[in-house]
Amino acid sequence: MSTGAPTAVVAPVDPFASFRLDGRVCIVTGASSGLGDRFSRTLHAAGATVVAAARRADRLDALAEELGDRVVPMAGDVTDPASNAALVEATVERFGRIDVLVNNAGYGKAMPAEDEPLEHFRFTLDVNLVGLFDLTQQVARHMLVARSGSIVNVASIFGLVGSTPIKESSYCAAKGAVVNLTRELGAQWARKGIRVNAIAPGWFPTEMTQEEMFDDETGLAFIESHCPMGRAGELAELDGALLLLAGSAGSYMTGQIISVDGGWTIR
Repeated sequence: MSTGAPTAVVAPVDPFASFRLDGRVCIVTGASSGLGDRFSRTLHAAGATVVAAARRADRLDALAEELGDRVVPMAGDVTDPASNAALVEATVERFGRIDVLVNNAGYGKAMPAEDEPLEHFRFTLDVNLVGLFDLTQQVARHMLVARSGSIVNVASIFGLVGSTPIKESSYCAAKGAVVNLTRELGAQWARKGIRVNAIAPGWFPTEMTQEEMFDDETGLAFIESHCPMGRAGELAELDGALLLLAGSAGSYMTGQIISVDGGWTIR
């Protein structure tokens, strides 16, 4: 006859459940190519409904047709506040909520600082920083009411270190601002249910980097010689960081910058 206390029943551990996004509504900007296309596919595969936003409607339509249900293409321009407002309004009207915002839209073009026109510097900041803040602010107003949400900014290693010998002053300035904006918004909204984090990718093959770096032997040699891992990244290697920050797996993280860069920023 046993006189000990009843044995507690321990539920089995499912370490993958917190990376699922079933039932959640995600907006991804810059979704027509490169990282944004991959992010949309990854979130969709994790169970989310994805509102894929970018300027090129034909590519968004092709993505939605390929993936099928739970992908909504929506053309727009992050530098246009009216376009951002329409994106947010249409998403909330259709789904009643926004759970995740991935600020991926970006732009950069290399040139010496002394030759960069002021108009180009302003445009680079408009795309990478001002438009990001505008859309984030509009989305956050709904998340604040719900007291729930995750914002994932796509920064860059060049928001953490300089880019020279690839000379991108305006891009470095914009992404550096995104890094610290992520920290500040994370702090402001931490007790209001919104988490704000960022991914800082290293060199990945995208439409923006393909011609200058990946189609050029000198560019590839530069990446291979300067990256501690000796290679560029593969798009799939961003999946883990994205799902960590977007979903419940990262529920105790805010204001953090995760570098996925093959070690680029460790020295």
